[in-house]
Amino acid sequence: MPKLFVKDAPKESLVVRGARVVDPVEGIDTQLDVKIDSGTIAELGSSLPANGHRVVDGAGLVLAPAFVDPHVHLRTPGREDEETIASGTQAAAAGGYCAILAMPNTEPVVDSAAVLGALAEQARADAEVSVGFLAAISKGQAGAELTEMGELADEGAVGFTDDGRPVVATALMWRALQYSSITDRPLAVHCEDPTLSRGGHMHEGAVSAELGIGGWPSIAESVMVERDLALAEYEGRPLHLMHLSAHESVDALRRAQAEGISATAEVTPHHLVLTDEAVRSLDPNVKMNPPLGSDHDRQALIEALRVGTISCVATDHAPHARHEKDVPFEAAPFGVTGLETAFSALYTHLVEPGVLELPTLLERMSAGPARAYGLEAPRVAVGAQANLVLLDPGASWRVTEDAFRSRSMNSWLIGETLQGRVCATIAAGRLVHEG
Repeated sequence: MPKLFVKDAPKESLVVRGARVVDPVEGIDTQLDVKIDSGTIAELGSSLPANGHRVVDGAGLVLAPAFVDPHVHLRTPGREDEETIASGTQAAAAGGYCAILAMPNTEPVVDSAAVLGALAEQARADAEVSVGFLAAISKGQAGAELTEMGELADEGAVGFTDDGRPVVATALMWRALQYSSITDRPLAVHCEDPTLSRGGHMHEGAVSAELGIGGWPSIAESVMVERDLALAEYEGRPLHLMHLSAHESVDALRRAQAEGISATAEVTPHHLVLTDEAVRSLDPNVKMNPPLGSDHDRQALIEALRVGTISCVATDHAPHARHEKDVPFEAAPFGVTGLETAFSALYTHLVEPGVLELPTLLERMSAGPARAYGLEAPRVAVGAQANLVLLDPGASWRVTEDAFRSRSMNSWLIGETLQGRVCATIAAGRLVHEG
């Protein structure tokens, strides 16, 4: 079974009173009290008695299933100066997440049961929210030899990916899909043809031409999306497409799903909000992989998220030390943080303008990612473990470095004022964030 790890601590007993409770999966959107006994949802109703429980005033707030992030870089082991399990899960709690899935591109790579086991022990000691670990598809993420996928699955890996690098060799990807049927874990793929993207620092288009910066064609992504979907169809295995950025990729995914191929996909807040026009600033904090695309790409991603072709929002939280980003744009590494700002950024830019309905966003940030990895989705239901987020849609706040729990500050939102804020997070029955 895939495993999630979190530190053991006393569970909460409280009553959240008078909030608008929104759970799209359970079909709830109404004002309710929610009573939690020792970390488990015990009762839903009106004017519930406290019976000695702490009372949280939810008037004017939204209570929803807490979020699940399927794509986080915790940089542990190897780059604890950028993030640790403790700091990364504190950041997740502040962002409304009850669970996150960590990528294996660490130092050393998560390609053996020993490395995965050590991470699990560390998470049991330090993780404020539940953490699942993806293991590498190939040893050392070198793309040459498969990992011992069976042993890694037995150790609790929630899936397999070489994220940060594409699986270039088609035969290796094919074999990985075959082995995934034995492990019963999904493969998650970073779709990029490096022979097409090599030398690119941003999306290839008018802006890259004007700036004189090496362009990265969107077909570098979509051609690998097409290949991997074809392999998944041939093997009859599910596939998860990571951080899609191109309208051509969305078109390919839509066709595949219509043909019955079992494929899910994720999109990041930055690809839903920004375009390559943002790169005119030459701010290294708008340099990410895959790069920001055109507005046509952005609109295609938004529509795919709205209708469910893309079922997951993923932050692709990628911390970097300040000195690594404090360089010219072309010399900077790819990647931005996002755990603490994802909900607010999308509420501000998609929900407030009426582009996306709030229940849709909440589902794509919670149940959608959980389903993609075969995990139990957070829900507002009697008997369920309390994994809840309390949101204030009316609150506005300015993004500043001093508010971050993450060890890294490479956010594209520094200095921006956002609408909608996470007031509290309950994860695995514990109140892990208030603010």
